[in-house]
Amino acid sequence: MRRKIVTGLVLISVGATSFLLCGCETDAQNAALLGTAIGAGAGQLIGGDTEATLIGAGVGAGAGYIIGNEKDKARQRDRAAAAPTDPTTETVWITNSNGSQISVRLIKDGPAYIGPRGERYPTRPTEEQLRQVYGF
Repeated sequence: MRRKIVTGLVLISVGATSFLLCGCETDAQNAALLGTAIGAGAGQLIGGDTEATLIGAGVGAGAGYIIGNEKDKARQRDRAAAAPTDPTTETVWITNSNGSQISVRLIKDGPAYIGPRGERYPTRPTEEQLRQVYGF
């Protein structure tokens, strides 16, 4: 029995350490990693064999992902609520050398304008300036 407890604690420690050392891109991924470690440790403690460990790891990964994914969604909602609701936008149509047209959406930021690729213009860019970046 003592061996099961030590094995379970080692699994949890290794999982927690890997969670702290190798962060993932999203909360869903981080929580899935942590859930896998906790689930594997709990499965080993409860069942005491490889099958129980693997089942615990799978259940922990799934539960962790679901919880982390909900945190990611809540963070996105908070960012959307904090973002300006009505930025001043302007669409400029560029005529290409073959006669086709393309639209470029600019966001007004004080006296400056921000293009779709994040480039900043101190004043409203001319069609020629935009053609160099977005046209042909």
